[in-house]
Amino acid sequence: MLMNTHEARLDALRKELQRRDLQGFVVPISDEHLSEYVGSYAQRLHWLTGFAGSAGSAAVLAGQYLGKGAAMFTDGRYTVQVREQVDANLYDYEDVPATGPAKWIAKHAPKGARIGYDAWLHGVEWAEAAAKELGRKGIELVPLDGNPIDAVWEDRPAPSPAQAVPHDDRLAGRSSADKRNAIADWLKEEGYDATVVTALDSVAWLMNMRGADIANTPVALSYALVRADGTADLFIARDKVSPELAQHLGNAVTLRDRGEFVSALESLSGKSVAVDPDRAVAGIFHALEMAGAKVTRAEDPAVLPKAIKTPAEQQGHRDAQARDGAAVVRFLRWISENAPSGEVDELTAAAKLREFRGLSPDLKDTSFDTISAAGGHAALPHYKVDEQSNIPIPPSSIFLCDSGGQYLDGTTDITRTVWVGPGEPTAEMIDRNTRVLKGHIQLAQARFPLGTNGGQLDTLARMHLWQAGVDYGHGTGHGV
Repeated sequence: MLMNTHEARLDALRKELQRRDLQGFVVPISDEHLSEYVGSYAQRLHWLTGFAGSAGSAAVLAGQYLGKGAAMFTDGRYTVQVREQVDANLYDYEDVPATGPAKWIAKHAPKGARIGYDAWLHGVEWAEAAAKELGRKGIELVPLDGNPIDAVWEDRPAPSPAQAVPHDDRLAGRSSADKRNAIADWLKEEGYDATVVTALDSVAWLMNMRGADIANTPVALSYALVRADGTADLFIARDKVSPELAQHLGNAVTLRDRGEFVSALESLSGKSVAVDPDRAVAGIFHALEMAGAKVTRAEDPAVLPKAIKTPAEQQGHRDAQARDGAAVVRFLRWISENAPSGEVDELTAAAKLREFRGLSPDLKDTSFDTISAAGGHAALPHYKVDEQSNIPIPPSSIFLCDSGGQYLDGTTDITRTVWVGPGEPTAEMIDRNTRVLKGHIQLAQARFPLGTNGGQLDTLARMHLWQAGVDYGHGTGHGV
C-alpha cells in the first residue's frame, strides 16, 4: 500500500535504517551529478518531507535519539517555505550555515551510532568533513550500497526517457571534437591519463549535446570519460541516443550504457585520473581509489572554456535576450491592463507569460518554474505557485515575476517587480523600492581594482537598505 503521509514515509525509512543496523541517514537534494535541480526520480527529500525548495537537506535518526530525531536544514531563502511545507511535529527547523546535518547529528545521536549516507549523492569533501566531525563524537559515517529511501519509495518515478540530441555546431561556435582535443592537450600537459566529467552541463558542452532529463534544463543524464589520446566514452542510457546524436559524435566517442560507468572507473587501475571534487560525487572517488587509480583533484576542464563564450554563443545570447525582452514587455503591458480588475491569478499570469515567450519558434522551455508572486508571496525568494498556493493578484498591490526562457541559442532570467493599480503604493513600499534601485545604481556605477571580490561589492547593493535597518536574506544577483 502506498504511503500517503510524510509521517508514514518517515516511519518506513526508520524501519529500513534499523533493518540495516543504521542509527541515522542524511538526505540531500541531489543526484549522481550533484545537480542543482534534479529529475523527479531523484526528488527523495521532497518525497520524504514535502519540501519543494531547490536547496536543503534532512537528517533522520532511528532508534534512540534526542528530541524529534529528524531535522530540516535550509538557508534564508526558504525560512518561510520550509515551515509551510514540512511538518513541525516531525522535523526540527535548522538554519544553514549556522548548523548542518553533521553538526546536528553529532549533537543528537548517541556515541557509537552508524550514520548512513548515499555516496552517489554527496560531494567527496562533504563526506570527508562530515566523517571527521562525527568521528570526534565517536559516530561513524557509513557509505551505503543502495539508498534506503529507494527501498521504501514504492511508486518512485523512473529516470526520464527523453532522447538526447545534437546541439548544432553553428550555434556552439566550436565542434565537440575541438573541445575534446583541447581537453586531451590539457591532460597531456598535466601528466594525466584521463579525466572524468560528471556535471551534466559540462557533458552537454563537451559533446555539443542537449537533452530533457531535468525540468527546465536541457541536459541528458550522462557521464564522460576523456583520455589523453583524444578518445572519449559517453555513458548514457542506450535508448536515449538518437541516430542523429550517434552520427554527430562520430567514431572518436564510444557510446556506452550508463550502467557501465562504475566498471569503467574500475578499469582505470594504475592510471592517473583528474576528478573535480566540487562536481563529482564521493562514490566516484571511492570507486577509483578502490580500483587503484591515481586520483588527482583538479577543476573540471570544461568549466573555464564553457564560461568563455564563442562569438556565435555571444550573438545567440544577444538574440535570445532581445526576443525574450519583447515577450516580457508584452506581458507587463498585459498585467498593467488586466491585473487591476482582481481577476488575474498567479497561475494565469505565469501561463500568459509562457504564451508570449512561445511566440518564438526557438523557445524550448522555461529556464525555471516561473515565480509568479502576488501580495505576501512576493516576499518569498523562491516561491513556487501551484494549485494549492495560487491566489488572485490583489488590486493595489505588489506583483513580482521572476522567469526565464530556454532558447536554442541562449538562456534568459529576468525579474520584474511592479505595482498593480488602481490605488497608489504606500510610503514604505516607495521607500523600499527606491533603496533597492539606489543599490542597483551604486553597483552598476562601481569602479574597483583587480582582485575585488563579490562579497565586497555586495555591500554597495545593500548599503541603502542597511541605513534603514533592513536587509534581504538571499543573494544580490547571479549569472545565466
